[in-house]
Amino acid sequence: MTLRLSSAGESHGPALVAILTGLPAGLELDRTAVDADLKRRQEGYGRSPRQQIEQDRVEVLAGLRHGRTLGTPLALVVANVDHKNWTWGMSPWPPEGAPTGKGTKPVTLPRPGHADLPGVLKYGHDDVRNSLERASARHTAVHVAAGAVAKALLATIGIRVVGSTVDEEQLRVRIDEARSARDTVGGIVEVRATGVPPGLGTYASKDDRLDTRLAGALMGIQAVKGVEIGDGFLLASLLGSQAHDEIRTDRRRDTNHAGGIEAGISNGEEIIVRAAMKPLPTLMKPLASVDLATGEAANALVERSDVAAVEALAVVAECAVAWELAVLALDKFGGDLVDDFVVAHAAYVERIAWA
Repeated sequence: MTLRLSSAGESHGPALVAILTGLPAGLELDRTAVDADLKRRQEGYGRSPRQQIEQDRVEVLAGLRHGRTLGTPLALVVANVDHKNWTWGMSPWPPEGAPTGKGTKPVTLPRPGHADLPGVLKYGHDDVRNSLERASARHTAVHVAAGAVAKALLATIGIRVVGSTVDEEQLRVRIDEARSARDTVGGIVEVRATGVPPGLGTYASKDDRLDTRLAGALMGIQAVKGVEIGDGFLLASLLGSQAHDEIRTDRRRDTNHAGGIEAGISNGEEIIVRAAMKPLPTLMKPLASVDLATGEAANALVERSDVAAVEALAVVAECAVAWELAVLALDKFGGDLVDDFVVAHAAYVERIAWA
């Protein structure tokens, strides 16, 4: 069974939910490890006070018993603690009584750079909140929880995935400057995966190319506007003799311009992928917009916002890459039981004589 992930939830709704299907039975999960990744997602220079409000923790509703997967769908839940202030405004059913708390008034001031305007036009909403709640990066929390599960699966065959910011020191300087100016900044993150054997992905179908899946997974994260694998865009300026990684007699490489992927297949070198994040669109000095209720010129919505969330993106991107690698590893090695998955991987590595 192919590993699949479905998620649901709004930024200020009761909770975020993920359903993972296709996991083998017997995979041992560590709740503290999942919660640690959730905490990492909330940390980082430039984050807003909401990160202190939420204090994310994972709950499991199905598919796990005594810390081991059952081979059935795994249901993960991350509660939105702040929902207590939005129970009327984000009630799933028509709310009763007088409006109280937050979210009681329609939002009609779309923010440039957010889902606000295209969302209400596409879906016919009369309240921007009906679009912005799901489009919010808040729902990446439950994807991080799913990614932590994927990392546990990959660890059984010696694959490790780590995300980080690029030039963190300079990023912090830019954040300080933007905070003083009541503005926001973006940045670049990098994810590296070690221990990936040759053979994950395929050139037989473009949908199943490893680079296709990684690029799509990263571009699917809120605020990401560019992705490169290996030396990416730099390769366009090089000669072929400079751009490609020569093969030694042991089939390894001295360089890794390709970022560990050739023809959509892992080649045994370290997987390296980067994502570029735009500045966040919620600004304390809002940009020009239109009031959708009156048609008059206005300033965009102002809500609590981060100055930057680049370090958080590094965690989300790490988990997104881990998920895609887990999908393709399970597709290749199979197994209804995690022990079968591990044995199949070992047999394959032996067959290709890959140390």
